[in-house]
Amino acid sequence: MAVPGSLTGRVELILRGTAEAVILPRFRRLAAGDVSEKSPGEVVTVVDREAELAIAPRLAELVRGSRVCGEEAAAATPALLDDMGAGYVWLLDPLDGTANFVAGAGDFAVMAALLRDGTAVAAWILEPVSGRLCVAELGAGARLDGVALCVPGPPAAGELRGALHTRYMPAGVRANVEAAAGRLGEASSGAGCAGVEYRETIEGARDFSLYWRTLPWDHIPGALILSEAGGQVARLDGSPYRPGDGRTGLLAASSPAAWELARAALPSAL
Repeated sequence: MAVPGSLTGRVELILRGTAEAVILPRFRRLAAGDVSEKSPGEVVTVVDREAELAIAPRLAELVRGSRVCGEEAAAATPALLDDMGAGYVWLLDPLDGTANFVAGAGDFAVMAALLRDGTAVAAWILEPVSGRLCVAELGAGARLDGVALCVPGPPAAGELRGALHTRYMPAGVRANVEAAAGRLGEASSGAGCAGVEYRETIEGARDFSLYWRTLPWDHIPGALILSEAGGQVARLDGSPYRPGDGRTGLLAASSPAAWELARAALPSAL
């Protein structure tokens, strides 16, 4: 099915309404008991869970027969990640950049994507503090606040600006990637929010981001939006990134040329 404009608008209303009612009222107002560790070094808040509970059933109502795979539900029930290649599935990250949210920094987002038989056909990234909304439909381009998005021209070799996310890499891989940083140009540790980074890549603030852990709710929405704006997102061997693919390593870049430049500067063994 083509994604009707009414569906795009209805998802926007759900995300904005939840941001206003659940997320923003708790921003910089979290109590000590509102934050816990989901895994060592990875925090989760009551806001993550409450936002998912508010959004998920409303998304499921929009497309008959669809189901929702949300980050927090999948953490409790990993089997939700099975069979994402069949039918309509909503991917939902109710609060991407939770550590930033806890720290009182504004770089966090709400992200959703609609899959049809394993292919992302629509995506939304809302940044609640600024109100910016990126949307994309497969084959129909991407927009930021209603304005068509198009990535800038490719950078020169050695002048790349980007982010290296090394936290989840094995020690040996991390050492090799960090040793290659000088060949990339300017590399940072990123914004702490994939949704913000995909938007910044489209706007030219960075040329690439290298990720190791590639959970679908973190990357499918941004991958579709960036690709529809003219960028490239692929596994490190150049193969497509697909939901349910459990491999590690993902390179997102502002253009195919920038992707090739960044990949050439990284260790070939990746």
